Amino acid sequence: MSTAAPTTGRDTAASAPASTNRTGGRRRRPSPLTYLSSLHWTSLLYVAPALAFFGVFVLYPIGISVWYSFYDYDGLTVGTPVGWGNYTAVFTDSQLRAALLHSLVLLFFYAALPVCVGLLLAGAMSRIRVYGLTVFRAVLFLPQILSSVVVAVAWRNLLAEDGPANAVLRAVGLGRFATSWLGDFDTALPSIGVIGSWVEYGLCMVLFLSGIVAIDRSTYEAARLDGAGPVREFFAITLPALRPQISIALILTITFALRNFDLIWNTTRGGPGTTTTVPSLYVYQDAFQNRMLGRASALAIVLTVVILLVVVVVQLALREREGPRRRFTGPRTPARKVHSS
Repeated sequence: MSTAAPTTGRDTAASAPASTNRTGGRRRRPSPLTYLSSLHWTSLLYVAPALAFFGVFVLYPIGISVWYSFYDYDGLTVGTPVGWGNYTAVFTDSQLRAALLHSLVLLFFYAALPVCVGLLLAGAMSRIRVYGLTVFRAVLFLPQILSSVVVAVAWRNLLAEDGPANAVLRAVGLGRFATSWLGDFDTALPSIGVIGSWVEYGLCMVLFLSGIVAIDRSTYEAARLDGAGPVREFFAITLPALRPQISIALILTITFALRNFDLIWNTTRGGPGTTTTVPSLYVYQDAFQNRMLGRASALAIVLTVVILLVVVVVQLALREREGPRRRFTGPRTPARKVHSS
């Protein structure tokens, strides 16, 4: 009868997987070159149409914009190199600084307020069980799927001096507050902000509802057994679990606030005066009205960099920390001492 030969340490090390560390440490990550060598290049044929579309309609225009930003170019004659002159004009123009300040004001209405309202609605809907709740959710999400032009025209008529909003104020005896909301220097920018809040809160609500559905129900049951109420459940369980959805909602809403153009153009066109001007509005005016394509390109590049920086900051601030989540266990109580008889 044959017996198996004893294995040596060298044989054991040779038979171990290549990705396992001999010292028992962590597995080494494959290098990028190893990943590229194992990639089946034929699979790129399936994404080639999408890559071509992305390159022609996204990467190429960005490259052309960067090239134009270093020239004094009107789109017709030969451009004159100006170096960093267009970028210097962007950062030294007082009107552009005022437009950037307007965008910061709109961040409250377009990002902070919709996220808060979306959290409130999502938290309430997750606890309410009534007939027709699905239809109610669809109605609340409706502003997000409407065209910006339709939204702008509807609200422009609603907030007109002889519009329904002022008619309601006069009917309830508050006629002294009636005004041309989009034509007044004091109320134009907040009115634009309210319109943006109405458009964006539906998106935030749907994102938060999808996150609440994924939360383990047993966590809520344990919290109720420990005496937690609805408010404590929301801040101890729901809000921490919705960190990824909050990050996505903030990125989408902040991007919409900084690049917003069509909503403002179709309501106030930056007026009255320059009270509702934003950087994207100056990009359009410099490019298509003033024939200053170089400066418009520089402003567009600066605006893109600002949006990317804001997105990175939001992701770093709200990224989920590594490690297991703590389960809600309620308030801690001192352990009882057991006395033996």
